[in-house]
Amino acid sequence: MTDEASTGWTGGAKAFGDFASGLAHYTDKVLFDEVWERESLDKRDRSLITVAALTTMGKTDQLKFHLPFALQNGVELEELKEAILHLAFYAGWPNAMAAMTVLKDAVEAEAGD
Repeated sequence: MTDEASTGWTGGAKAFGDFASGLAHYTDKVLFDEVWERESLDKRDRSLITVAALTTMGKTDQLKFHLPFALQNGVELEELKEAILHLAFYAGWPNAMAAMTVLKDAVEAEAGD
């Protein structure tokens, strides 16, 4: 993507605005406008990789965004459940339990809407 191209992503600006403008800029313009838009991997695969990395690191705050985002990007619910189960044996049971809890809560919140 060119410097002028934009996906319209503003999550960094919404989260931090002027408080952390540098982090907001790199989140919106580099991570989501450039990295997530690269052609070598589709968004579905990027989401699955991101969920695996965040689960492995136990980053539940970020999983609250990335698990629903993965569903939006075409990862099926059963695939997410299976990925988290698989990761339990490589990333640790507590990390997988925490990730599955975030996924369950996200699915239940979506069903309640």
